[in-house]
Formats: sequence, C-alpha cells, structure tokens
Amino acid sequence: MNLTAAERRILRDLASRYMEIASLPVQAEKRDLWKALNRSRMERPMVVIDQLPWNELNDDGSLTCQIADPFWRGIENQLRSTIYRWNRFPADMVVEPFVTIPKAISCTGYGISIEEETQATDATNSVVSHHFFNQLQTEEDLEKIKDMHFTHDEAQSRLWMEEAADVFDGVAPVLQSGGSQFHLGVWDTISMLMGVTNAYIDLLDRPEFIHAIMEKFTHSVLNGIKEANELGIHNDIANTCHCSYTYTDELLPDFGQGKGSQSRNCWAFGMAQLFSSVSPDITEEFEIPYITRMAEPFGMIYYGCCDRLDDRLEMVKRIPHLRKVSCSPWSDREAFAEKIGPTLIMSNKPTPAYLAADSMDEDEIRRDIRRTIDAARNHHVNLELILKDISTVRYQPQRLTRWAEIAMEEVSR
Repeated sequence: MNLTAAERRILRDLASRYMEIASLPVQAEKRDLWKALNRSRMERPMVVIDQLPWNELNDDGSLTCQIADPFWRGIENQLRSTIYRWNRFPADMVVEPFVTIPKAISCTGYGISIEEETQATDATNSVVSHHFFNQLQTEEDLEKIKDMHFTHDEAQSRLWMEEAADVFDGVAPVLQSGGSQFHLGVWDTISMLMGVTNAYIDLLDRPEFIHAIMEKFTHSVLNGIKEANELGIHNDIANTCHCSYTYTDELLPDFGQGKGSQSRNCWAFGMAQLFSSVSPDITEEFEIPYITRMAEPFGMIYYGCCDRLDDRLEMVKRIPHLRKVSCSPWSDREAFAEKIGPTLIMSNKPTPAYLAADSMDEDEIRRDIRRTIDAARNHHVNLELILKDISTVRYQPQRLTRWAEIAMEEVSR
C-alpha cells in the first residue's frame, strides 16, 4: 500500500468527518424526497449545485490534497469535495453512509483522439478556449471510429477494496461501485472531432455522411453497453446521473442498494447540445433514431443539458425509458412546463451567469427561480433545479452559499 502513516491518518480523519455528515437523519429525509420526485409525486421542488469551478473555491485550503499516490489522492479529493459542498451549499445533496471505491475498469472509447489547439488559459492554467481540427472529412476517415471495448482488472479491484477496508476499518464502511455511467451524447464528441462549424456545414451539405458517422458511433456505444453487461460493470449504485439524484423504488430504493450491474438496472444520459442552433427537423433525423437505440438497454434515461428542447419536446418524449428532461436557460420555461406533462421530471438549469457578474443580484436570482417554480406549478409539473456548468463565481465561494439559501427559501415557500 503506497500510503505513509501520516497519509493514512489524513484519510481516516476525513472519513470520520464524512461519516458524521452521512449519518445525519436528514440524509434519509432527502433521499425520500428525491424518491417522491422521481416517481412523479413531488413533495416540493428539489435543488442541487454541481459542476463547480473548483479552481476558485479553495479559499480556506480545505480542498488541498496531501496524498501522493494517485489512486488514494482521488479518494482524498472525493472526501474533501463532498465535505466542502455539504458545509458550504448542501441544498438537497445526499451523502451516503459509506466510502465509494472504484473498480479497475478501462475503456478504449471510440478509438479516435481529439486533436486541438488550446487558445487561452486563465490565471490557474485552466483551459478556457479551444480550436478543434476536423478529423472526419472523408469516407476513409469513418474507419477511425472503432467499437468501444471494456476490460476489468479484477485482481486490482480486489486489492483496492482490501486496502480500503484496512484504511477505513472502524471509521467508515466501504462499497465498490461499477464503472462510469454511459454518456450517450455522442454529438458532444463529434463536435470536438470535427469542429462545430464543420459539423453544421456537413449537416447541410453531406447529410448521408453525417448519418454514416452516427451509425458508427451508435454501433460503438452499443458494443460498449453489451461488453459492460457481459463483464457486470455497469454502475447500478450511482446515486446521481448528470448531476441529478436517481433514488427510485425501481432501481435504487436505498443507499447503495442497486439491483445488479446490468444496463437495465442503471441510468444513462444523452444530449445533442450542438442542435440548439438547428431546427427540430434536424433533431428528428440525426438524433432521435440513434439515441433511441442507445437508450433502449437502460432502465432510466436523463436527456438534455444546455440544449434548447422546449420546441422539440414531443420527439424527445419518444426516447425509451425517459424519466428526466433538461430545461436549459435557452429553453422557454413556460412552454417547456406546458408541454412536458405530469409523468416526466422538468430538470431546470437556472442560469449560472448571475454568479459571474461583478456583483451578484440576489433579487434577480430570486425572481428567476420564482418564475420557474410558478411555471411548473401552473402546469402541475414535477420540478428540480440544478445549478451547474458554473465557470466562475469570481473567486467568491460565498456566492454559491447564498444562491443555495435563496433557492431553498423559494422551493420551501
């Protein structure tokens, strides 16, 4: 085990603080509220903050990792970031009563690597702009896209669990998760392999070529799903999917109580963010047939991210096993609430731009949240608010704390 005595103490101290939080009665209360929402019998709208600008948040040093070994540094970071979020802006987050240890799983992906030029970085050396080189220009380039393959080093997985059980003995239970959840939004990858402008041009000028690309990507994903089923490495105990909590009577009825590491017992998520700037007809032709095939093997699907969907909800609602749909800042929220219906969950994404200005306008944030809640109430819609894709809070973490307080006040009204 690549841990010094001091590093071992760090992990045990962090796990002890983590378990104090995880053992609070409110965790079960929040889990049950999420289950009510996810069965479309919402007791109140739920609130989450995720996808954070961590490079701006370490104002007190509590996020600074001290362990050298990469694997254990990852566990340390997992504990530190969870404790930090709970202490600063918990909202409706749920902390489960065990430390999660990953399995030693590797994936080949699509067999083609992104080629890019970094255009700029910020003061913390985080990339803020890219230029992508088009790698899918000819019929021959289609052969670059390969089937997805998984491997599982079972011996390494057992070793990690044995070491974790020893490190956290008497402090915290440990549970091993499956692999990563499946990201079915292949257009995110295509936009980086081609460049956004090139993809748009080919949608107009070479539609059959785009169909051929989508066929290759879909086949790759389906092969990955099949192999993950054969290896039993789907993550059936993940309590979030695309930042939203997934507790459901059907799949995850209690903490860590999955139904087995098969795709039918798991959530997956998809999106076509590139299509916010195309017509619904393009979504109908170049996304729905493919996401339908990729979604079919899963138990539940979260669809959408920053894409506009209010003008194409009826076709999105045909995706198999759909449970939650993203209502981004680019969607008309009143139209979205009117169309989504009583059985699906409206997963609203409040704009993070209000946290990025020179000063934070709390009244504007409150009005924005209240407008969303009113739209959902007027149409009897099940609602969650997920503040995410937060690029900056101007190095003022307290803005996240205050946003969470305002949101919780509004959903509790």
